[in-house]
Formats: sequence, structure tokens, C-alpha cells
Amino acid sequence: MRQKKTVKSKRLALGRCPQKRGTCTKVYIMTPRKPCSARRPFARVKLSNKIMATCHIPGERHNLKKFSTVLVRGGRPNDIPGVKYKIIRGARFPATYNAEPVYQRKKARSKYGVGNVTRKKRIRARENLKRDV
Repeated sequence: MRQKKTVKSKRLALGRCPQKRGTCTKVYIMTPRKPCSARRPFARVKLSNKIMATCHIPGERHNLKKFSTVLVRGGRPNDIPGVKYKIIRGARFPATYNAEPVYQRKKARSKYGVGNVTRKKRIRARENLKRDV
């Protein structure tokens, strides 16, 4: 009988988990390969399972520095070789993580940890009306 082909994970450092907690050991900037030109931010992260991983920091600007606690997920920037992980911005639960959301985002907010500002304003206005009555 034929043996089934075993599927090897592309994200070995996560070890069958959707996300892992980690601590930044180095925060730096790299440039992408040939046709693209930019300065992309990265962090070298020591995950909770003691594995080191190079992670992309998505979005404009960040507040990460050495010893910041971050939540890491799979996913890679296509123009940087060897980087297979991304840092989740705006993660709040269960532990406190240091990667702040990209506050000026208006579209694709869920990828950058930003809540719906107009919805929050509506809820606050409704609460103020209830207090006045």
C-alpha cells in the first residue's frame, strides 16, 4: 500500500500554533530584492518555544524596540527572502503586547489592529444621551 505524503509546515517556528508570543532581540531595517526598492522594518524575535525568527513589522511607523513583547503570526512579505513571519499589531488579549495599532488607518483596519472610530463615536454619543435623560 502507498504511504501518504507527509506535509511539512512552512512556518516551523510556530510549531502548529496560529500565533506565538515572542520578545524582540533586535529591531532593524532591510531593503527588498531586485525590482523593488524600499526600507522595510523587521524584528528578530525569540519566540516562547526558544526559536529565533525574523518578523516583518507591517504598517507605517512602529514603537517596537529591544525587549518589546509581540505576537507573531505566519505570512511573508514577497520581496524579502528568508522572512516568513509577521508581527500582529494592536493585539491586546490575553497578555499585553507592545506593537501599537496603526491609528491613522481608515481601510483594512483589521490587519493593523484599529477599531471602527465612527462606531465608537456613535456609541459614546448614545451613552451621553442616556445620561442626560
